[in-house]
Amino acid sequence: MEYEPVIGLEVHAQLLTESKMFCSCHANYAGAAPNTHVCPVCLGMPGVLPSINKKAVEYTVMTALALNCAIPEFSKFDRKNYPYPDLMKGYQISQYDMPFSHDGWVQVEGEDGQASRVGITRVHLEEDTAKLLHVTDENGQNYSLVDVNRGGVPLMEIVSAPDIRTPQEARFYLIKLRAILQALGVSTGNMEEGSFRCDANVSIRPKGREEFGTKTEVKNMNSFRAVQRALEYEIKRQAEVLNGGGRIVQETRGWVEDRGITVSQRSKEYAHDYRYFPEPDLPPMVLTREWVDGLRDRLPELPDARRDRFVSEYGLRLEDAALMTNSRATADFFEGTVKLFSQPRAVSNWMQSELFRLLKDGEGDVAETKVTPEMLAELLSLMDKGTINARTGKEVFEEMFTTGARAAEIVKEKGLAQISDTAHLEVVVADVLKNNPQAVADYRSGKGNALAFLMGQVMKLTRGQANPGVVNKLLRDRLG
Repeated sequence: MEYEPVIGLEVHAQLLTESKMFCSCHANYAGAAPNTHVCPVCLGMPGVLPSINKKAVEYTVMTALALNCAIPEFSKFDRKNYPYPDLMKGYQISQYDMPFSHDGWVQVEGEDGQASRVGITRVHLEEDTAKLLHVTDENGQNYSLVDVNRGGVPLMEIVSAPDIRTPQEARFYLIKLRAILQALGVSTGNMEEGSFRCDANVSIRPKGREEFGTKTEVKNMNSFRAVQRALEYEIKRQAEVLNGGGRIVQETRGWVEDRGITVSQRSKEYAHDYRYFPEPDLPPMVLTREWVDGLRDRLPELPDARRDRFVSEYGLRLEDAALMTNSRATADFFEGTVKLFSQPRAVSNWMQSELFRLLKDGEGDVAETKVTPEMLAELLSLMDKGTINARTGKEVFEEMFTTGARAAEIVKEKGLAQISDTAHLEVVVADVLKNNPQAVADYRSGKGNALAFLMGQVMKLTRGQANPGVVNKLLRDRLG
């Protein structure tokens, strides 16, 4: 039987606030010693009272506005009860039936340029959990340690509608969502660091049927590629179960990256299992129209608008502009380079062909590279002036990427400047023609690819430094 996947994604994004969600502890815990960013509130001690982080509420509503959500006037926080050890007080302060927003949408473009609209069910706010570290000591005893530094950090949850139909579309949705959060400045969107986390709900149904199948939730995916691979595996697994006469059980499954499989973790809880009720220590919130409109006016240029501007202002093709705006860092890098080297298409082409190639699987962040816009502009200028050719430029760029050295320094130190001296190259061309009589005969008999072979021989003898234009002319003149 042929099946259709039905996918919905739950994204949790840590917000870039200075303090935690309900206390004054510093939210930037990266690299800190365990349990040093803690206080009685985030440790869940008896008798303490939480207070709401206003900036986190602003960031959540700004995100909801950017995702075309409706913002209700009244909202509240709720207690979500569950007995996991990463929540010391036995419950999480979250939102249930009155979130900050609902019913939005985002447009997602695929590789083929076709756009689809994915619904946003809600954007709400909660606190992050502590972190568990599972340890085996020298005696083989297993135990767990708890680091509460992360506990209580503002965590925004963005829940999509079950509108996604392919693993690739899920990946593009996440890329678009991260770009929006980065443009707003509300989250780093870094999946590897855990500040941008995704859980996927996936089911399959026979093609043409409206009713949804039983879904599973997949966790532990720390890259866009991992999300796509996990969904591909889970869709295939569910189809094999159904085709074999089995049934799908609603459960939570974990993605095992090195094995490329999902494994069962626990049965899936339902909403009533959490025993939600209004948080008694926090007042309901009123979001006035004036306050919401003020946040709307503060929204920056969003990825779709920036993409369209790159097309109109820089003359990029739509698909190239989309790649240049798939993250804030990439867009800033592109514009920073264009300000210094005013050939936008050349900058875009180089970033796609060389920079993205060196960033792992196209998922590495441009902000992580040692190359700056100033450095890339200098390299492109050297090639544009003919100081080095494109082949040498690629070699130089790889060293720039690895070491952070500037292009001019590498060219000077390694003697990589392009050879354009006609007298020097005439000697090399003559030698190549003399030593390759068969290629010469092939060219003169009409075999055009023989010229490319002879060009390659010249480039080999000059270590790739010969000016291709000069060599091409010399060869054609000599061959007649």
